Amino acid sequence: MGSQPRQQAGEHDFRQVLQPSPFHARVEEHNLVKNWMSWNGYQTARTYDTLASEYFAIRSSCSVMDMTPMEKYRITGPDALKFLNRLVTRDISGLKPNRVTYVVWCNDDGKVLDDGTIFHLNSGEYRLCSQHHQLDWLLISSLGMDVTIEEETHEVAAISVQGPTACSVLVAAGFTDLSELKPFSISHTLLNGFEVMISRTGYTGDLGYELWVDPGNALALWDAVFGVAQRGLYDVRAIGLGALEMVRIEAGFIMPGDDFNTAEVTVRAGHDRSPFEVGLGWLVNFDKPHFTGKQALLREKNQPIKRRLVKLSVEGNKAPADSFLYDSKKGRRIGTVKVHTWSPILKANLATADIEYRNGVAPAQIWAEIYYQKELEWQATWAQCTVSTEPFWSHPRRLTTPPERY
Repeated sequence: MGSQPRQQAGEHDFRQVLQPSPFHARVEEHNLVKNWMSWNGYQTARTYDTLASEYFAIRSSCSVMDMTPMEKYRITGPDALKFLNRLVTRDISGLKPNRVTYVVWCNDDGKVLDDGTIFHLNSGEYRLCSQHHQLDWLLISSLGMDVTIEEETHEVAAISVQGPTACSVLVAAGFTDLSELKPFSISHTLLNGFEVMISRTGYTGDLGYELWVDPGNALALWDAVFGVAQRGLYDVRAIGLGALEMVRIEAGFIMPGDDFNTAEVTVRAGHDRSPFEVGLGWLVNFDKPHFTGKQALLREKNQPIKRRLVKLSVEGNKAPADSFLYDSKKGRRIGTVKVHTWSPILKANLATADIEYRNGVAPAQIWAEIYYQKELEWQATWAQCTVSTEPFWSHPRRLTTPPERY
């Protein structure tokens, strides 16, 4: 009879210390491979079944992801708008109630602390969602303003419903008034007697929605969506962070802390990045009043860019994991691949990389030095890279209103 591996002294089962989300009872049931990871202190599925099945659920049918662990902050008070407009680089003075916008914020040196979304819930009432914990920075930044900042990460449960049939699935689940919901808009509805806030937002580059609900109604919301599949109407599949990573790279979305170092955690000078250096210069509005980092960014704007986070298509099928990049074969090293994925739908190696510019000009050629293992032997090869200025994948249905029904 085979023995079971023992837990060594000092080791801990992380599932005993990570917080379950309000959806956990259903998440655990769907997670066939029990592949867990930590996301902001929550026990989160990396993979439920296979990456391939979850990836194609996003691109070909309907996917559901538990996004409760995302950091969420409720910002209210007479100076709420003034505070947020000073915090972020984008001018949000025109953000109307029931609308959402994408933002980035910096320290005094103009280096990115995080990116996220601002939801204008009601007049003078906002929700800021971010990837990383930001409460300390928000409180410091609000000194002298009549504003209340409350962390509500644990008080709001949320799922992301994404894919071509997302709208059809939600309508079949009982949601109404989705036909005229435009991208980056919010609606409120009752489902089986409880309130759900729906935003037409997502992180996949496809048609999608995010559903926000009181934690006490989380399981009822999950059952309503997956009940559509149980009735045989549409395929609905739970997806984890692994598949999300694949599609967000395809869609050209960046991830602070993965694609670049954020200013809060950078140890050595020169390893943090500005909005211009990570491709978010379009989020910097100099015409609005003072915001944190404005003077530093004004100085940088007038200088040739020194480096840039770029989207690369890498020839061949060898994974360019952590590859060094050169301006020619065996030439000058100019950067490093940060994240990569093989795109099943595009049949291409895609990557995000940090590369050096010379006098504000990108290298004419970029080559990746790739090391890979074949039959327990390490091999080396060179692959030419092509810079993409547009997302690798973005379907028109993402913005079409009303969405196509399938």
